[in-house]
Amino acid sequence: MSDAVPPPERVPAELADHPDRLRWNAKYGDAPGLSPVHPLAERALSSGLPDGGVLDLASGPSGSALLAAAAGRSVTAVDVSEIALGRLRDEAGRRGLTARITLVQADLAAWRPHPAGYALVLCTGFWDRAVFDRAAGAVLPGGLLAWEAFTEEARRHRPGLPAEWCLGPSEPASLLPDGFTVLEQADDPATGKRGVLARRCVTPGRSAP
Repeated sequence: MSDAVPPPERVPAELADHPDRLRWNAKYGDAPGLSPVHPLAERALSSGLPDGGVLDLASGPSGSALLAAAAGRSVTAVDVSEIALGRLRDEAGRRGLTARITLVQADLAAWRPHPAGYALVLCTGFWDRAVFDRAAGAVLPGGLLAWEAFTEEARRHRPGLPAEWCLGPSEPASLLPDGFTVLEQADDPATGKRGVLARRCVTPGRSAP
């Protein structure tokens, strides 16, 4: 595991007063433990993937990242909160998965993934159109993009949700670039979120997983 998660005194200068970092550090500080494995991640990992790593965006202390690492995948977990990443690091160590997980503290608006570099790109608690576009470009041919975020409908019950954090009608499937096939897209009325699972088409001359 890379030493990408600094102690508080070595937080990158550009993140020191970042409102998202402060907000999520406060949330994770008050809610100890891991995030549970997300059902979308479970389905993605069992749906047939090419060789390659997993990218978990806005990961938090991700049970999904640990599941992917336990399945033998190299995992890159990116989050703005060093508290969340530190918790994930500690649990990976307890499970003997340290070597398979790279932790990156970053603002997703500024961070860039390796293009076409991951068998699975996963994000289950965040929405930003530009980040989604970059995430789609980071999926290997034959790989999967798994995403879940709040919908506009959720704002009826949670009016404090900013509109820019919410998916519009038919999104995010309608925003996928050419070359993706949607395997599923469904709303969960209980959470006000919509999830999508989509596969990037295999390029000519390459075999499907």
